Formats: sequence, structure tokens, C-alpha cells
Amino acid sequence: MAERKNDGFAEANIEPYEHLLELDNLKVYFHTQDGVVKAVDGVSYTLNAGETIGVVGESGSGKSVTAMSIMGLVPMPPGRVHGGDVRFKGRSLLTMKETDLRSIRGNHIAMIFQDPLSSLNPVYRIGKQVGEGLMIHKGYSKKQALARAVELLDMVGIPNPAERARDYPHQFSGGMRQRAMIAMALACDPEVLIADEPTTALDVTIQAQILELMQGIQKEHGTAIIMITHDLGVVADMADRILVMYAGCPVEYGTTNQIFYEPTHPYTWGLMRSIPKRTFGDKKELTPIQGNPPSLIDLPPGCSFSARCPYAEPGCSAEKPVMQEVGPGHFSSCLFSSDAGFLQNSPLYDEDWEHRGGRAVRAAGSGSDGSVTGSAGGNATDAAGGGSVAGATGATGATGGNATGGDSHD
Repeated sequence: MAERKNDGFAEANIEPYEHLLELDNLKVYFHTQDGVVKAVDGVSYTLNAGETIGVVGESGSGKSVTAMSIMGLVPMPPGRVHGGDVRFKGRSLLTMKETDLRSIRGNHIAMIFQDPLSSLNPVYRIGKQVGEGLMIHKGYSKKQALARAVELLDMVGIPNPAERARDYPHQFSGGMRQRAMIAMALACDPEVLIADEPTTALDVTIQAQILELMQGIQKEHGTAIIMITHDLGVVADMADRILVMYAGCPVEYGTTNQIFYEPTHPYTWGLMRSIPKRTFGDKKELTPIQGNPPSLIDLPPGCSFSARCPYAEPGCSAEKPVMQEVGPGHFSSCLFSSDAGFLQNSPLYDEDWEHRGGRAVRAAGSGSDGSVTGSAGGNATDAAGGGSVAGATGATGATGGNATGGDSHD
């Protein structure tokens, strides 16, 4: 493990703090010629050491912009913070000097970007890129940084790491490039790791290996993880809490069991119904969410999901809902999220929900702690369609079970 040398941030941070990372009503807009894009509009959550929060939603829901705002990577202009704050160990990252922010970025908080091929520099060798942060933040010499880079590549499962450290990004497969990105992010032993769809475009087996690798690193180092994905199956067995986002806004937030076993927002229901069924008899079409997400420049009045919601009432387009607590630590922005009759529309009451890997709540009902009791037992991974990290990922491709294995070369 790399030693964390004293930096300006660590020396100045003498005040006690409640949470490792805290987002408080964050609003980030982009000012364009066509209008104001409300990319992030009121996102709040907290994260502590060793925890994982999953951020899910369709493309364009604001997941990545939220992460880029934490890292201080949103270009300003056209981006602009219109409200809220991001605090790391009690200190605001939004008002911090750029020199102090550089001491945090890649050192205390690191990010695995969505596309490793475009994130890696094509003209530098992998070993140099993995070790660069060590020279900047830890004061390593080139020789020391390269030696540590080889150790990191070995840790993330790259075969023949000493030789592969001399390769260029185009000589790595997709899975190996993603592993190299993880090695780069972990080089300085960050306290917070942001993973922006780290398994996108990877096959099921490699997805499982990447997720297992991240869980192992978290268990060993106590790293806090923000897992960004559009796939509920990915976060089912990995996240402690889940934030569901739509059109730049949070729509539901709670523990993993609450989101899977007591979902209250129709958008969350739509995501759950999109999970393929694990059936081997009659095949049925998937149940997509009808329509397209709205333009973030010209959002509809009231609830931004109302135009696509099959349960919308006239009042939904007249009043913009706010996040309200519907259970201990469980928040939802639907106007009817506390209406017991309305909640009967949940996918947990669908006749075929059991075929999706879930447990029918009709037989037993829900427990007050967010888990399902009696014959509805199990965990969130069951609801996502798998029995392990690998299974949760594999289930989204309707394979289920345990999808571990694969060759060491990705």
C-alpha cells in the first residue's frame, strides 16, 4: 500500500466530520445557445468508509455529471453550480482552490471512467500511465512508480504484468484496459472510488470478474465506492444503498432491500420490469419503459416522468413532486408514494415477478425493515435475477446463476 504523504488538504482538515463524502442538494446546469440544461438538479446523498452507493438511471439522467462534479471536472463555462454543495471530510470541494483540489483528485478521490480506450493516452505505455499519479502525489521516482505499477497490474489480474506494463492501450483487450484503469485509480489508495459504468461493453464473464475485483479491493482497503450504472442487476449484490435518477433529479433513494422489495416510484418499477425473465418455456417480449426521456432544456411541468408514466394522474403534470420520506431512510418523489392502493401497481405484485428471480409479495407481504418476510424471503440479488455478484450481472442477460470463470487474458 502506498504511503499517504501529508498534503495541503490533509493538514488543513482538522475539523471533525460526520460523513466521508456528502452531496447536499447539488445543482449543476449547462448554459448553452439553445438554453439551460439542468443536468443535475437537487442530488443529495452521503457516503462513509467501506460503503457502496449505486446510482442508477437511463442515459442522460445526470449520473456521470454528478460524478464529474465531485471530481471538479465539469468545464465551467458552460457548466455552472447553481446550488448545493459537495463536501469531502467536511470541506467543500466546490469552493476549494484548484491547487487543493488537485491534491484530492486521484489521491483521496479517484474515478474509473466509462470508456477506458478513450480515457487512456494512446501514445504512453500502460505502466507509465498507472504510475503517473504516484509521482505526482506520492513523490515516487520513475523507477519506483514503474515497480509499483507492475504490482498494481498484478493485483488487478493482468497476466505477465512486468511485460504488459510496457504495452500501449491498443495492445490490451477491453477487459484488460478496464483493469488497467482500475489499477490507475487505486494507485494512491483513494478513500473514495467512483466507478462510472465500469462494466459497460464487457461480456458477462468479464463483468463478473471486474465487480468481484472491486469488492475484494473494498474489503481489503475499506474503500467507499460510488457505482454508476443503468443496470439494476449490477448494484443488486454490491450496493448498500441505491439512488435512482431520472432527468437530472433523484426520484427514489433507500437501502438496496428497500429499492428492490419496497419500491414506490413508477420509474423504479419500470427499471425493475425491464429485467429479463428467467424462463425456459414460452418466451415473452421485454417490458420497456415507453417513450423517451425529456429534454433537459425544456422539461415538462410537474413530474418529469409523468409523460411516460402509465399511472399518471392530471395532478402529476401540475405539481412538481419533492423527495419525501416513505420509510426509515427511504425517500421517493412520487406524489402517490404513500398511497397503499397505488403501490399495488408495483412489479412485486406482477404474476410473472417470480420468473424474474424475485419473490411474490402477495404470499407474505413486506416486513417493516424493508426485507420481504416468509415465502417472500431472499435478498436484493434474488430480485435482480442472480445469486452472486456474477449472477447479478449475468441475470441481466437472462443467464442467471454463477457466471464466474473465463480466461485470464480477458
